[in-house]
Amino acid sequence: MTCTVRSDRIALLTVTCVGQFMALLDGTIVGAALPDIQQKLHTTLTGLQWIVNAYVMLAAMLLLTGGVLADRFGRKRVFLLGVGIFTASSMLCALAPSLEWLIVGRALQGIGGAMLSPASLALLASAYPVMQERIRAIGLWAGFSGIGLAAGPVIGGVLVDLSDWRAIFLVNVPIGVVLLLVGKRILTESHNPSVTPFDIPGQVLSVFGVGALTFGLIEGADLGWASPIILGSFAAAAVLLGGFLAAEARSEAPMVPLRLFMHRLFSVSNAAMVVVGFGLMGSGFFFSQFFVFVQGTSVLRAGIQNLPCTIAMVIVSPFAARIAARFGFRIVVTVGLALAGAGLLAWGTVHHDTPYTDMWWRLLIIGIGFGLTMSPLTGAAIASVTPHEGGLASGISNTTRQIGAVLGVAVLGAAVRIRQDHGATLETGLRTAFVAAGLVTLLSAVFTALLLRPRSAAAARKSRSAESAPAQTGT
Repeated sequence: MTCTVRSDRIALLTVTCVGQFMALLDGTIVGAALPDIQQKLHTTLTGLQWIVNAYVMLAAMLLLTGGVLADRFGRKRVFLLGVGIFTASSMLCALAPSLEWLIVGRALQGIGGAMLSPASLALLASAYPVMQERIRAIGLWAGFSGIGLAAGPVIGGVLVDLSDWRAIFLVNVPIGVVLLLVGKRILTESHNPSVTPFDIPGQVLSVFGVGALTFGLIEGADLGWASPIILGSFAAAAVLLGGFLAAEARSEAPMVPLRLFMHRLFSVSNAAMVVVGFGLMGSGFFFSQFFVFVQGTSVLRAGIQNLPCTIAMVIVSPFAARIAARFGFRIVVTVGLALAGAGLLAWGTVHHDTPYTDMWWRLLIIGIGFGLTMSPLTGAAIASVTPHEGGLASGISNTTRQIGAVLGVAVLGAAVRIRQDHGATLETGLRTAFVAAGLVTLLSAVFTALLLRPRSAAAARKSRSAESAPAQTGT
């Protein structure tokens, strides 16, 4: 009996980890294929921005709702539905005859990823009731996430080199089919009987608000920053996001409880997480383009050259939370942001003839810096709320990082386009983007050091203890 339970858990762990690996791989594998997509589909930088942001934006804005769907309708059902949507949309991307169809497919991939990712974690949590076993299982799940991020550039480079950009989407299809067949057989259904109700107004307003803001930032360079469409999109974003804040403040069961942001530790950690997404994804969007279009390397070689950053993150991230527990969130996060910012500024000084021997260490510093920040920032957000809100705090932290990624690709892409519109070369425009990302990250390090005071964590724990008693009584 014990052996049967153990084998079932191993099978469940394998299925959920592979599903998460597939979703995370898709976030970085596309970056390696962007130069080939630009050449084959004859698109501009604006089109490439939409290819990335269509996925990231939908995944970010639906991540919290995906968790609620899994708890209400069943973790197995939502996980398999998410895998099915992700697999079908991957096929759509691979067969896309035009840029518009590719963007639609990427948006659908984001919806699938937003469903399968939280459902996979919830399946693990329910299958491992013993805390120590659950921690190990979630650690493996997170490790597969890191491997997916690190493997993306290399796998993407290999697939594009052997075939073309369509191969990076086709690779998801057999994986997804196997996950559906195996998952349907071995996964067991579970629910959360005390799940919160849907926050439909909050979800709708947030998606359209961030969508309008993203549209304005990406299309502004093409349509003109003073054009009625762009000004209208920014105005709509302000109204919709303002409506989102008002709806969340009045809702009895908000998607994002605004009261959590009254805690300084929670607010500062999530603000810093936005910057992490901004700097990491925004600069990562341009690394392969710099190698291919400025230095003239192959797509495969560009993917390999990106590895110092991603491997450093995979190695450092598992230890970052432990280091933060010893030295404090403030020190570790500040050092991490400072290193990442310095690395990005250093990358802003590279040229078309800079040898790789003078480039890899810059990527290494960026990877170490961002690797030091993500786990401690999520831990800080969780430490600032009551115990039963830890899952929500983690979800909000992931969402803010994804929103930062959307803004990073949009804003830094706009900076490149503005420089090119004023006669600068692509090389100069890319260097401007790296310097801008570095400055934003360094400023975040300064503000984090000033605002995330050593007493903030203790104050948050004291406030959390005061709030937990009535909250638990009500439960």
